[in-house]
Amino acid sequence: MNKLTKKWQIILYGCSGLGVNMLNIIMGSYLCSALLVGGFDKNSEHWTYLNKDLVVAALWGTLIVVAKAIDGLIDLPFSSFTDNLRTRWGRRRPAILIGYIPMLISYVLFLVPIDKEATVLNTIWFATLLCIFYGTYTLTMLTYYATFAEIVKDDKDRVLLSNVKSICDVVYFSMSFALVPVFISLQMNIRIVALIFMPLALTMMITMVMIKEKPTNTKESLEKVKRVSFITSLKFSFKNTKFIYWLCLVFVMNLGLQLFLTGINEFFSTTGIDMTFVMASAFAPVPFTLMLYNKLVKKYGLKVGFQFVLLTFAVGMSLMMLCRILPENLILPFAIFCGIIVSFSIGAFFSVTYTIPSQMAAEYTEKTGISAATMYFAVQGLFEAVSAGVASGVLLVFLKQNDLVSIITLVVAFFCMAAFVMAFFLPKSVALIGKEDK
Repeated sequence: MNKLTKKWQIILYGCSGLGVNMLNIIMGSYLCSALLVGGFDKNSEHWTYLNKDLVVAALWGTLIVVAKAIDGLIDLPFSSFTDNLRTRWGRRRPAILIGYIPMLISYVLFLVPIDKEATVLNTIWFATLLCIFYGTYTLTMLTYYATFAEIVKDDKDRVLLSNVKSICDVVYFSMSFALVPVFISLQMNIRIVALIFMPLALTMMITMVMIKEKPTNTKESLEKVKRVSFITSLKFSFKNTKFIYWLCLVFVMNLGLQLFLTGINEFFSTTGIDMTFVMASAFAPVPFTLMLYNKLVKKYGLKVGFQFVLLTFAVGMSLMMLCRILPENLILPFAIFCGIIVSFSIGAFFSVTYTIPSQMAAEYTEKTGISAATMYFAVQGLFEAVSAGVASGVLLVFLKQNDLVSIITLVVAFFCMAAFVMAFFLPKSVALIGKEDK
């Protein structure tokens, strides 16, 4: 694959996945909820398709779990598929198109119910489309992430690419939680809103234009990059001891991050604070706070930059506990202050999870001739999914059932500090990623 050598090219390439990510969050956060009226006290005629239930609630809930389970399981075989694809057009572009086109089709069809009542047929229809959407979305984005290991020349450019992608993550998060409610308040139906954001998916065409691959089905290419089976590729990933240690660190870090994302609403509900301002203060400054993180990485390497964001996040979370004891007129300003502290970490959390697996995959391919970049992201995604399930399905439930919601931010800080300690033992090749004049 031809390398991107100019800074503007890397920045543009990092923006490629924004639109597809946006469709995914609209599907999961809004469209699935729009099939049932329950929970919408205001503007239900706009938040839902037809202002009535269109699926059988119990069956729909079960099938969503099935769809999520399938989504988690297919990551690994899909990663092997794209790593081993052999065509005259290369590997990555065909794999992206194989996922991209049916993803868009299933997204549009999801806006069209078969029946106008809550029927079993409707429920199965939407569940089937959801499985198709999640599967094809996974193939598209896994392939895109795999190119991070191949399309830039060194770890410094890989850090830049990961930083740009993390900023885009913040952008689509902010757009989804800020703009969608605005459109609904203008009396637009959620289906129209979903279509308004659909053209953003065209950003993935940036990838299709910028990737330049040679055919992968020729004798020369087959000799240069070895083809390995799914099982073999999976074994290679788990035999990489540096990668396994990173996965353990990611698991611990993600426990804190996911508990923050899923439980902070419960924490603030006990303080009477409107979370909008607090979350805005945490996400809005991210593009600027990433500049400091990037300077630390350039001067000291990724480990120091990563430890800085872990420590900062832990401090912000710990200070947020004071919201429960401060005078009422000081709670919101102080919570916003804590949100700003947290903003120095959020973008970098995304960035690191792109940088390290792509760097390890690039090193492994250079050393062995085996391309398994997608598998690295798939295995990391599996660990992140399990960690998210533990955070939201075990830790948060335990805290709520035992009336311990008030200490959520301290628990988050604890896991971040545990990850901070673990980061001291990152191997040198990882610790120095991005450092100038190594």
